Amino acid sequence: MKNKLFFFTIAFIGYCSFQTFSQGDLLINPHRVIFKAKQVKEVVDLMNTGAETTTYTVSFVQRRMNENGSFSVITIPDPGQNFADPYLRIYPRRVTLLPGEGQAVMIQRKRNRSLPEGEYRSHLYFRAEKKSVPLDNRNDENTDSGALGVSIVPVFGTSIPIIIRSGKSNVVSALSDLKIVNSKNPKLTFTASRVGNISTFGDFTIEYFPLKGKSYNIGVQRGVAIYTTIEKRFISINLITKPNFTLNEGSIKIRYTSREGSKEDIIYGTAELFLGS
Repeated sequence: MKNKLFFFTIAFIGYCSFQTFSQGDLLINPHRVIFKAKQVKEVVDLMNTGAETTTYTVSFVQRRMNENGSFSVITIPDPGQNFADPYLRIYPRRVTLLPGEGQAVMIQRKRNRSLPEGEYRSHLYFRAEKKSVPLDNRNDENTDSGALGVSIVPVFGTSIPIIIRSGKSNVVSALSDLKIVNSKNPKLTFTASRVGNISTFGDFTIEYFPLKGKSYNIGVQRGVAIYTTIEKRFISINLITKPNFTLNEGSIKIRYTSREGSKEDIIYGTAELFLGS
């Protein structure tokens, strides 16, 4: 009898640019949750889009955002970072979904907890539990009966940010160091900075202004956050150009606009790059 070992790989996702997104066979809505003022309850909807019944465990994890936009797993908050999970409850913490079935997960803010002013963030983590399936025994004369059998079983994990905001919020953002790189497949690189006691979250839109004629959009990147643990992010956005088009005249304007669900968009920051000068 072969020895059977099963290895699991875990795939993480921080956030996506869509209100509803999926990782593996799990569809989640919304992709981020913010508790403001006296809000005490929020709901996250799940749906199993796969062909198999799957069980998901729900827990909190902590993430650090790096200046290139990637995330690191942490257990101790960085300077200026506050974890949200001590002030929240989740139920249920384990969900089994049939194919095509959905269920709501409730996130409740604990009452009678006075928080110092600022922003608190943890990430709600959904981990699929996969059943281990023994390897088939094969009568292969070239196979050593004492050999080690290995089965690779993917286990998907998805996390979304859960944010609590307490007291007055203040944030100022700016865009700087605009550069165009790679003339054949141009990209706009720049630095987005943030100062204040809350994070920013919004869309970047890039508009080209030729010397003659109307302006038009040549780039967009949606759902970009700058969390309170960093003061700047280095960002690169692919530009959409027309045939025989070169960025050697006119100007480019970039705008960073909020997506917090307000009636009017909040402009975090704008910048302009003059071409050919």
